[in-house]
Amino acid sequence: MLLPQLGDSTSRWAGVLYVVPTLCTAISAPMWGRFADRFGPKPLLVRAQLGLALAFGLAAVAQDLPTLVVALVAQGVLGGTYSASTAYLASGLEGEPLSRALALMQGSARTALVAAPVLAGLLASVLDVRQLYGLATVLPLAAALFMLRMPAPVGRDTAARPAQGRRLGGQGSSGGRGGTNRGAPHGPISLAGLCAAEAGFVLVTVSTYPYFVPLTHLVAPGLPTWAPGVLFALPHVLYLAFAATALRALRSRPRVALAVAYAAAAASAIVHVVPVLVPGPWAVAWLVAGRLLLGAALAVGLPSLSLLAAEAAPHHAPGKLFGRVEASSKSGAVLAGGAASALAAFAPPALGPAAPLAIPLVAGAVLAAVARRVAAPRGFPQPTPGLPSHNSPVPVS
Repeated sequence: MLLPQLGDSTSRWAGVLYVVPTLCTAISAPMWGRFADRFGPKPLLVRAQLGLALAFGLAAVAQDLPTLVVALVAQGVLGGTYSASTAYLASGLEGEPLSRALALMQGSARTALVAAPVLAGLLASVLDVRQLYGLATVLPLAAALFMLRMPAPVGRDTAARPAQGRRLGGQGSSGGRGGTNRGAPHGPISLAGLCAAEAGFVLVTVSTYPYFVPLTHLVAPGLPTWAPGVLFALPHVLYLAFAATALRALRSRPRVALAVAYAAAAASAIVHVVPVLVPGPWAVAWLVAGRLLLGAALAVGLPSLSLLAAEAAPHHAPGKLFGRVEASSKSGAVLAGGAASALAAFAPPALGPAAPLAIPLVAGAVLAAVARRVAAPRGFPQPTPGLPSHNSPVPVS
């Protein structure tokens, strides 16, 4: 809606601009993670909120395409609120409390995916897109003010974290108060393994997001206008409903659960494509079944990733850990968006918006087969002396 107002009458730059903030976040997240370990996670989280507010403000006053590009780049480079928030939590929590906090963070993201389209649709009738950006500026500003009232973690030597991790690892990651993963046999997941698991999960779950509404119009053209949005939100609602239960149930087996989640994403892709290949009166039922399977993938996979991240947290500085995880997540999203766009552009016309379903189908099947190897326990990293870990209790509501 905004691009035609800025001179791009055909919105031909929409696909490129869609991935600009994600790509910039993937590039900048490790740098901000290192700064969080050096200066403390609280000031870096406040910085991220203010950076996001600045980016939204620039978009609100954009009168041409270059200004919008600058705003989107600023959103990616100066934002990074998710990785900053998780680093803040990991500075004061570990084990089971940290995995619960990470699951709550995912819950907030899923809530936004459900609520944001509805609110934007309602407000779009009275505000234009730039005014919506201006209104959105209030949210990160309010978050920054709230964050200023939160306690700042107290620095101590990072060497204590890996040393503590080795002691926990000697107990099979289950001994002591911080144990999260009672079934971890020898040690935590490696940082590379966690990043690969995160990127893979994003790849198999978000690649079809931009194409789901056109898919519903293709297979069920008589649906009410509100129905595609409800179907889009259904998997995220399922995550919100079952994430807490899944977190408790999967605590001893996150690796197996992650493989199941990848397989569920692949199965969801198969079910989504059935009404395209076999049109008929059951098209909506197939779509609902596909959304339920994707919801199962989210409800099992995201808690598994939270458990694995909490397992790895005692062995890494929090900023480094979650900065790299966020960079991997965004890289997966960029790859998913690019691959989905290419498939949609070059696929046979009969497939249309169903073509990107090949990504979760193939990638989900492959990742399900290798998930336990990717997430296998690894050796412990050596301490990195001289970096503050800012480790103190952080209240989590």
